[in-house]
Amino acid sequence: MKHSFIDQYSDGDSLIHRLDPRTKLVTTLAFIVAVVLTPVSNWRAFVFYFCLVAALLIISRLPPLYVLKRSLVVFPFVLLVAIFIPFFNQGEVAGSYNIGLWRVSVTYSGLVVLANVVVKAWLSILSLVLLSATTNFTELLKGLRQSGVPEVIVLILSFMYRYVFVLVDEMLRMRRARDSRNFGGGRRRQLRTIGNMIGILFIRSYERGERVYAAMLSRGFDSQIRSLRQLSFKKADAYFSIAFALALISSAVVFWWL
Repeated sequence: MKHSFIDQYSDGDSLIHRLDPRTKLVTTLAFIVAVVLTPVSNWRAFVFYFCLVAALLIISRLPPLYVLKRSLVVFPFVLLVAIFIPFFNQGEVAGSYNIGLWRVSVTYSGLVVLANVVVKAWLSILSLVLLSATTNFTELLKGLRQSGVPEVIVLILSFMYRYVFVLVDEMLRMRRARDSRNFGGGRRRQLRTIGNMIGILFIRSYERGERVYAAMLSRGFDSQIRSLRQLSFKKADAYFSIAFALALISSAVVFWWL
């Protein structure tokens, strides 16, 4: 299967691609903090944030359809958490509905909170898509480590990204083997077969992890993330950071008084 799911377009040559991973990490974090702290009533600021991240996406020359698909992947999880907010928030009732024996009401304040969560989550996801799609994953991990992120977290992220594809390949092979044996029968038999597959996949994952760990130790692994490119700040990083910071600060000052 394809093993470049996150950093598929990281080999580009745009201004955003050439920035140091630490610069992109800091600016992305600053953007997310600014989005989260912006009041929901200040809709002009959210329009500005969208225009800002859209401009960076255009500069990076990422395919729009790819960015849209990647940003919508997380949306079901956001909606799963936030969809019930309008029903439990106090305030003026926008509508009432009968669900079986229960009567639930949707409030205007709850709808505002739902819109707040959805908009902020989507803008944050867009910035993360921009970060991950324009940065090689190994360099991104190296930037995280040099930015002070604990070594254990960086290693977990590294191993998760490297071997999740191995687990998916193993699962696909098991599914083909199951289908080739005429997988059918009643629902109880199907659930028992799926349960056995999950158990076998867990055991194989554990055993493979032990073998990989032993192989890494035998090759002198010292828990350090290495890449051929040495990270270094350039003038472009300084100019970009200053311009991005000024854009966020000016937007906060301007929209605060509107």
